[in-house]
Amino acid sequence: MAFTKEAPATSPAAATAPGGSPSSSEAARRNQQGGHQPGLKRDAIGTRDIVFMLVSAAAPLTIVVGIAPLALAVGGVGAPAIYVVAALGLGLFALGFMALTRHVLSYSGFYGYIVKTLGRVVGLGSGLTAWLSYNGLQIGLYGLLGIQANLCVKSFTGVELPWWLYAVAAVGAVWFLGWRGIDVGARVVAILLTLETAIVVIVAVAVLAQGGAHGIGFESFSPHVVFSPAFAAVLGLGFSAFMGFESGALYREEARNPDRTVPRATYISIAFIGAFYAFAVWIIVQAFGPAAIQDFAAGHLDAGDTAYVMAGQFAGPWCVQAMSVLIVTSIFAAQLSFHNTINRYTLSLGREGIFPAWTAKVSPRFFTPSNAGTLQTVLSLAFVGAAAALQLDPFTQFLIWMNTPGVFGVLALQGLTSVGVVVFFVRRRDLRPAWHVVPSAIAAALVMAAVSGLTIANINLLTGAPVGDPLNTVLIVVAPAVFVGGAVVALRLRRRRPLAYARIGNPA
Repeated sequence: MAFTKEAPATSPAAATAPGGSPSSSEAARRNQQGGHQPGLKRDAIGTRDIVFMLVSAAAPLTIVVGIAPLALAVGGVGAPAIYVVAALGLGLFALGFMALTRHVLSYSGFYGYIVKTLGRVVGLGSGLTAWLSYNGLQIGLYGLLGIQANLCVKSFTGVELPWWLYAVAAVGAVWFLGWRGIDVGARVVAILLTLETAIVVIVAVAVLAQGGAHGIGFESFSPHVVFSPAFAAVLGLGFSAFMGFESGALYREEARNPDRTVPRATYISIAFIGAFYAFAVWIIVQAFGPAAIQDFAAGHLDAGDTAYVMAGQFAGPWCVQAMSVLIVTSIFAAQLSFHNTINRYTLSLGREGIFPAWTAKVSPRFFTPSNAGTLQTVLSLAFVGAAAALQLDPFTQFLIWMNTPGVFGVLALQGLTSVGVVVFFVRRRDLRPAWHVVPSAIAAALVMAAVSGLTIANINLLTGAPVGDPLNTVLIVVAPAVFVGGAVVALRLRRRRPLAYARIGNPA
């Protein structure tokens, strides 16, 4: 079985079947034989599997326990609404993005779609930015996992171990499940996601049944709260909580009926993540009261126990212990999902000659991007080892320094993809997309630009560094620097190696 090939970037029509459906083109590629390497496993996952992978990447319990208290400390009672606004903004993005996936065949996520809409120069810059961003998001989480795993084990046994030991063990487990197959990984994250969702629901029921701190109210969603300066300051945290939902398009090669399953899974994921976060954070507000929540959350940021205090007060000590276990599995599920995403970007870049050819090899046994997974695992071990050797704080330094460039990178890629949607459908007027597609994409591009601006203006909230600290500047420019570097490489290839340049977006 050969690699599944993508349609040439210079011929959108080649990727589109008559009537605007790519199904016949995709079917032909799925049945193509020849070559020396197997393709990825076909028809391995459906809508439910993709939903679990996308939602698990957002790590719901991790956000509720670790990030939501920061949003509450800065944004106050209005923090729950940032997730509603983020869901609406990302819903606009998804409308355009999913419309594009129906007409442009690509298994390379943002990279492939930007190549085919904005060209190879912008596309290669985007591909390398995506690879860097998701690696940063995934590897940085090992710091948080190490912290939480140590706290969990210590609470049960009294034994305290270095955070990096837990991180190394998690790296190995992530590699194994990624190597075994996307379907195996999907089943694992389905179980873990169900458990972490259940514990939040149990705590929520307990809070509501007991009437919260001072009764149940909905001040969090009132207009005067939503349009306050504090709300704008933490809006970027709301968008960053959805990181990973957009990666569904990467699984088209392995999905059953991808023209239906991928868009459906994407919309379900956005709706679930937005509703879950808004509800869970609103429950925290009810647990402590609208008047007290901001001061309480701010006073417990260092301890990171706002959610645990709520669980113990309303549901009992057993719930605190259960939550301490499930937050570790929540982080692990997110890392596995990001690992799968990164592997498919590496596979695409290897197929097209940007990365070494060996990174494009697929396991003949499990039909997974095994070499790409090995590369990602080695990178993870290298960064975790370096952080341990340098004695970096696993949260305030390792996690933040690795994650922040990834947040900026993904926001930029979402904006560029939205621009690509507009360009594509303006050029291909014959496709006649639904009336809302182009306006939604324009709005999404503006939203991503605004959120990026707000996040940059309030980057000290993410990093903890003082305003004007050079660290903030460095973390802001990493993703743009990689984008520019990728674009420069593409320009050099166009001038010196035109055949290699032609392969960008078109695997050999």
